[in-house]
Amino acid sequence: MGTFLRAITDGVLEGGVYGLMAVGLTLIFGVLDIINIAQGIMVILGAYLSYVLWTHLHIDVFVGLLITIPAMFILGMAIQYLFIRPLRGRERTSMSLLACYAVAIITEGILYERFGSNYLSMNTYWTSPQATFKIFGYYLPYIYVLGFALAVLFVVAIYFILYRTQFGRSVRATMQDHTAARLVGIDVNRVAALTFGIGVGVTAAGGMGSIGGALGAAVLVITLASMVDVYWNPEWSTVVFYGALVLVLVFRPQGLFGRKEARAQ
Repeated sequence: MGTFLRAITDGVLEGGVYGLMAVGLTLIFGVLDIINIAQGIMVILGAYLSYVLWTHLHIDVFVGLLITIPAMFILGMAIQYLFIRPLRGRERTSMSLLACYAVAIITEGILYERFGSNYLSMNTYWTSPQATFKIFGYYLPYIYVLGFALAVLFVVAIYFILYRTQFGRSVRATMQDHTAARLVGIDVNRVAALTFGIGVGVTAAGGMGSIGGALGAAVLVITLASMVDVYWNPEWSTVVFYGALVLVLVFRPQGLFGRKEARAQ
């Protein structure tokens, strides 16, 4: 029973962090109608920023979020302005994939040149053996719980922004119909830039078009992979992860919580 609970706990806590990354990807897809394939390297870049702040300025990893999140937000807006906004025409979606891929390659090259390929780690209090507490017979690191709590907090904040603010109404209007949004006076370019910035910004902390779907899918799939890792074979956890992804795309292409509906263009 303890092993089962551990697999569930690990999957839920890790899935919450993955869910936050998925929410950023979902926002960008919903507003700009593109898939930001550079999202993964943005996560790595945010981690390296935290590493630099700790090793050179001795800033705690959680306090450092006050710096890394705004920095990644500004970077996201710059990427949208320089690489995505200029794209026009029927090939915009495919060209945006190439643009995001180019951003990913450039960022990866810069990180490799600066930090090399060696494994890096931060020896902070949060990664020490003392920063744990016992639950269900095993020790759970504080950083896992805090990371999950922060992920949920950011997801709730994004949900509040989308459904309780004027900017959120502009975002949802842009998601539904770009042309109609322009006609009622919404600055679609500004909404796109801010949304891309938010999508990249949340990567510093660490179904398509649905905030709840993104979080729920991440927790579900990571928990499933965690259980396979514990009860079967660690080498098969990755296979099960992508297998579940394929099944969802085949049988629920509109997302776990989504509804089949036409999107206005």
